[in-house]
Amino acid sequence: MNKNRKIREFLILGAGVLCLGFFSFFFWKDSLKKEKAEGKETEISEKDREKSWEEAAHTPYGAYPETVYYTLGKISGRDNSNLPAGDTYEDNGYTRYLRKMLNIQNEDVFELEEGSQYEEAVEMAVKDKNMPDILVVKGRDTLQKLAREGRIEDLTAVYETCTTPRIKEMYESYSHGLLDSARFEGRLYGFPDTVIDHGPTLLWMRKDWLDKLGLQEPESMEDAMACIGKFVEKDLAGNGETIGLACNTQLVTGSNAKYSADGIFTMFHAKPRKWIAGESGEITYGSVTEETKCALAYMNSLYTKGILDSKFLLRTEDNLTELIAEGKCGAFFGKWWAPNNPLMQSYDRDKEAVWKPYFLTEEDENQVQEYETYDDTLYVAVRKGYEHPEIPAKYISVIFDYSRYDDGNANEVNEYFSLNVDPTARPMNINVDYKDALYRTTRHIREALEGEKKPEALSGLEKSYYTTCKAYLDGSLTTANAWAAYTSRITAVGLLADSGFETAQSLPLDRKSVV
Repeated sequence: MNKNRKIREFLILGAGVLCLGFFSFFFWKDSLKKEKAEGKETEISEKDREKSWEEAAHTPYGAYPETVYYTLGKISGRDNSNLPAGDTYEDNGYTRYLRKMLNIQNEDVFELEEGSQYEEAVEMAVKDKNMPDILVVKGRDTLQKLAREGRIEDLTAVYETCTTPRIKEMYESYSHGLLDSARFEGRLYGFPDTVIDHGPTLLWMRKDWLDKLGLQEPESMEDAMACIGKFVEKDLAGNGETIGLACNTQLVTGSNAKYSADGIFTMFHAKPRKWIAGESGEITYGSVTEETKCALAYMNSLYTKGILDSKFLLRTEDNLTELIAEGKCGAFFGKWWAPNNPLMQSYDRDKEAVWKPYFLTEEDENQVQEYETYDDTLYVAVRKGYEHPEIPAKYISVIFDYSRYDDGNANEVNEYFSLNVDPTARPMNINVDYKDALYRTTRHIREALEGEKKPEALSGLEKSYYTTCKAYLDGSLTTANAWAAYTSRITAVGLLADSGFETAQSLPLDRKSVV
């Protein structure tokens, strides 16, 4: 019995060992299969990653497989660019959208308002050979100097592969001059800001003051100045604090016109601080023409009569904005966007203060051929040696094409427009759009408001404005932002659009032709 038991135990033990061997073999074989499969997947995954990097580097919308961080010289804006509470220049609707779409993130080396401080910071970074990966530089001469010294990347190929056909079409709407200004020895070294046609300067007046005095709305500049004189004479602000025409010390402010005297210079066909074609076709400087002298003489008469603010030489821009908000000013020259800045503050304080735009220089516009120097043009450039020189091209394509025209879910980005968030909130402070973008956008919004166009057919930007303007019209939204959106886009731009106005194209200045 003991012997038989031992035999049975031995057989059982042997069978167990044999089974264990079989299980071990199959487990090892299965593990080997898994290891091979995982190795193959790793190999495929690596190939996919390489393909993703390659696609990102050579297409407008291809996202990077890993987050790409780039250092940036950032142009900031006043009041944090009016960003919603909690948003920063490194974390806002634009940067979040760019992370989602392209997987890129800016790391700001400096954040300064456009002007001497920013330009000095750029100059210092270049001098110390410590340039950020991407930065905005001012002026064609500055860009070409950096290209000549080999400090920035050649972006010719990047422009071809990483900008969309629509972006190229936008640049082409400005003729060849704009892109050519960013070229050195035939190669592209920067992406220029496109200053869309903002239209002429308008005269913004207190319509409620006209009504209070029983005055007719002005049909000419002379009419308007006479009305402003009455505002001062009758002291409509009270306590002897009424100022008539607000004006800054620069007198001429160009495309960023606010508190300028541009309308008066236009009335005399004068173009101070501009290169223009003279009577005989020669190129001359507009500040020294007889027309400019006549305009200045007219302004002197306005000053003498008390129509032009008697303290305008002492006023800062902030001071003028405060006077308007406090209801002490009767008129100023400004662009279509004046409701956004400075008039929102006036609306916030006194909704009974009715500001209305007047286009009084229609017959005097486009009378002089202007030449563009590109001295004030902004360009996005890339540090020489940076491994992702395509980022600005991709950024431009996503922000100014895809988010506006193709992505129905880019709500946060597009709502920034109707919320009056300043464009300086964007990482790279340039704009790329069609030259006539202002008029085509307003035309589409008006068509939708009047039922001639379906809201679904609007671009993202247009839809944002449409929603806000519609809510303002039906009384469900009465905020200053809503008032500004409607008054700027529909009232002011509508005034220009109805006149059929279109700004004449400036010609590139050949400095050899200057006399």
